[in-house]
Amino acid sequence: MVTGAGRGIGKAIAIALAKANADVVINDVNLNTAKNTAQEIEALGKRSLPIEADVSVKKDVNRMVEHALNVFGKIDILVNNAGVIVRKPVEELSEEEWDRIIDINLKGVFLCSKMVATDMIKRREGGKIINISSIMGGVALPPRAAYCASKGGVIALTRDLAAEWAKYNINVNAISPGWMTTELTQSLFSQEEMRRFFLERIPLNRFGTPEDVAHLAVFLASEYSNYITGQTIYVDGGWTII
Repeated sequence: MVTGAGRGIGKAIAIALAKANADVVINDVNLNTAKNTAQEIEALGKRSLPIEADVSVKKDVNRMVEHALNVFGKIDILVNNAGVIVRKPVEELSEEEWDRIIDINLKGVFLCSKMVATDMIKRREGGKIINISSIMGGVALPPRAAYCASKGGVIALTRDLAAEWAKYNINVNAISPGWMTTELTQSLFSQEEMRRFFLERIPLNRFGTPEDVAHLAVFLASEYSNYITGQTIYVDGGWTII
C-alpha cells in the first residue's frame, strides 16, 4: 500500500514496487490520479487497487485498509508518502493551515501505520513500513515551519514505531528526499536564480528524481533490509553533508 501515489514520488514508488513483483494498493485523495497509476501497474502484469481516502481522517484510513485486506488478504508493505506543504512565514501561517499540514503529514503516518501494523501483528508474519520524511525534517529551510515540524515528527515517530514493533518483526524506516523534480517543484526550479541556488548547494550537482527515492523504497521493502530498522536515509545528492 502506497499513500499519495497518484503522482510524483508516491507514483514512482508504487510502479517500482510493481516492477519488483508486488501487487499494489494505490491511495490518493484524487481517485482519478489513483486510477491512472493503477492502470500503469496493471499494464506491468500486476494487480492494483485504487482507493480514494484522506489519510488524516481515521474513518477513511480504516475503510481503506479494511478494503485492501478484503481484496488482497494482507498488507506486507506500507509506504506512508502522502503529504502537503505550505510556504509561508510563521506570522502569516494560519492555525488551519498548520493543522492541515500536521494532520496529513504526521497524523496520517500514525493512523495508517497503526491500522496496517495491527493486522501485521495479528498475522505474525512481520512486515515493512516506510515513511517518507524530507531533508526539512532535519534542517531548517524557511519559510516552511509547519512542514519542517511535521517531517521532523515523522523521523521521531519512525524511531519509536521501530522500537515498539521490532518484537513483531516489523521494520520501520524513513526516507528523507532532497530536491526532487516533481510537479510540486516545477515552478520553483523554472526560476533561474532559484535553480542555480539549489544546484550550487548539492554536491552531486543535479536534482533528484522520484525514481531515486523509489529505488531505495524497494530496497527497504525487500529482504535485503531485514536488519535495518528505525533509520532515516537521506536521498539528497549530498545537500545535508555540507
